[in-house]
Amino acid sequence: MCLAIPSKVIEIDENNNAKVDTLGVIREVSLDLMPESVDVGEYVLIHVGYAMGKIDEKSALESIEVYKMLAEGAMAEEYEIDPNELATSDEPLLYKPKEENE
Repeated sequence: MCLAIPSKVIEIDENNNAKVDTLGVIREVSLDLMPESVDVGEYVLIHVGYAMGKIDEKSALESIEVYKMLAEGAMAEEYEIDPNELATSDEPLLYKPKEENE
């Protein structure tokens, strides 16, 4: 599964690479796969180091707020791993919220 978090373009160089701001993290991505031109200040969706498409500012800001709410909710929960499950389970490991009485 891939989550495409909107990233704001803050700089574009002569090699068609852009510096983008993704939730406060600055990274460099390629614009080579973009089907349309991109300008500084616009939002793009990134996959494995390539900008794949544009997203309008309103939708980008709404998505960023949802990601922030999800992250805050996850940070508020405490999670535990049962070490016995690590050695015996063939199922994917899922983190479970701690029970209140633990």
